[in-house]
Amino acid sequence: MISFWHVHAKDYAEEAQVHPDIEIAAIWDENEERGRKEAQMREVEYISDLEDLLNRQEIEAVVVSSPTNRHKEVMVQAAQAGKHIFTEKVLASTEEQAIVILNAVKESGVKLFVSLPRVYDGYTEAVQRLIESGELGELTQTRVRLAHNGATANWLPNHFYNKEECQGGTLIDLGCHPVYLTRLFHGMPERVTAQFGYLTKKEVEDQAIVTFGYEDGSYGVAETGFVTPHSPFTIEIHGTKGSAIYGIPDKKLIKKVSEKWEEVMIPTDKPSPFSQWIDHIQTDKGTDKNLALALDLTVLMEAAYQAEKTKSEIVINPR
Repeated sequence: MISFWHVHAKDYAEEAQVHPDIEIAAIWDENEERGRKEAQMREVEYISDLEDLLNRQEIEAVVVSSPTNRHKEVMVQAAQAGKHIFTEKVLASTEEQAIVILNAVKESGVKLFVSLPRVYDGYTEAVQRLIESGELGELTQTRVRLAHNGATANWLPNHFYNKEECQGGTLIDLGCHPVYLTRLFHGMPERVTAQFGYLTKKEVEDQAIVTFGYEDGSYGVAETGFVTPHSPFTIEIHGTKGSAIYGIPDKKLIKKVSEKWEEVMIPTDKPSPFSQWIDHIQTDKGTDKNLALALDLTVLMEAAYQAEKTKSEIVINPR
């Protein structure tokens, strides 16, 4: 385990502890006090030097939950040491850094998997099927919103508001989910704009809206925030023939393509990203789809922050 900086690090540690083929061998953390505490709780070794941990032959893979601004440094080292890598999103805060990581992974031949959990939830598959069926017609608008009250209720750790470590605020953390789902449903946009809010007066934004413009005239909206306790996770898909809505307010997907709203069956969730990563290691499967989406997420995040900073529209260059 490389760092317990991120709030999801403990979730990944729990997944590792219950997985029949995984054993936590050691922990390193840039915050030694935190790292030693986590190691003691799990009765595993704390290693104070990251290079020492990565040089251990018995360690085959690492989970990276370090500050976002250290992702490139840590993951390039891990890849060069021949360790498979599971990482918290985002892969990196800039496209340039993400490509450096991906090149190091490709050169070493290790398996890298980025935690994009809502991709594998059943409602996502159901929405994708509905779009691909053509039942809604041509897409005109998509909207995805995910928010909680981590800032106003003070349950997020203080370092989540450290701009240098996080490389942003709610958008680069919680906002990843609406952004990658928008990318999944609607494709890569042509243009990006963004607007941030600072309700709690912290160094980083606690609310954000990002809009994505497409060549065909349609648009997507991604919304997020750390300041709302009861905002439901919602997906809206609108087309020239109908609409589909998830999560307003129940965890149901409904569509309207005629006079009445109809419920759409939601399939079972796929295995968690962590479980899929282990399976990819054991079966030598490729992780290209996950990494392509993770790279697109970084591109869109970088564009959104640049758009808000410059108060302008950012054009996405096709790759």
